[in-house]
Amino acid sequence: MESVAASEGDHQPTSRRLNVVLWISQGLLALLFLFAGGVKLIVPIAAMAKQVGLPGWFLRFIAVAEVLGAIGLILPGITRIRTGLTSLAASGLVIIMIGATCVTVAAGSILQALFPLIVGLLAAFVAYARARLAPLR
Repeated sequence: MESVAASEGDHQPTSRRLNVVLWISQGLLALLFLFAGGVKLIVPIAAMAKQVGLPGWFLRFIAVAEVLGAIGLILPGITRIRTGLTSLAASGLVIIMIGATCVTVAAGSILQALFPLIVGLLAAFVAYARARLAPLR
């Protein structure tokens, strides 16, 4: 009996720490995607499309998806409404980061592809952890 009580007591601080790590990760990701999506919405389409080599309408679509994903990382947890959407928002951002990594590698910038890869891995961690390890209630 004593070992069961000790293991239950040990689980609570770990869960609390994981929740703090997840909120910090969600906040950083939200800031990053709000900035990235906001810039893509403000910069003229022609300049952006020429620089990246993708159609302007597609870049605007990505910008809207990034902004909505950033909102989806934070808003459900704050409002406690539809909290399962947080992991879905993070999953959508993982898909965007897979595309960003592939486009960057295809452009021949393998070293620069590390940034979207790491951001995508962080988003995947948030998606998995909020769905399975520490869901919001």
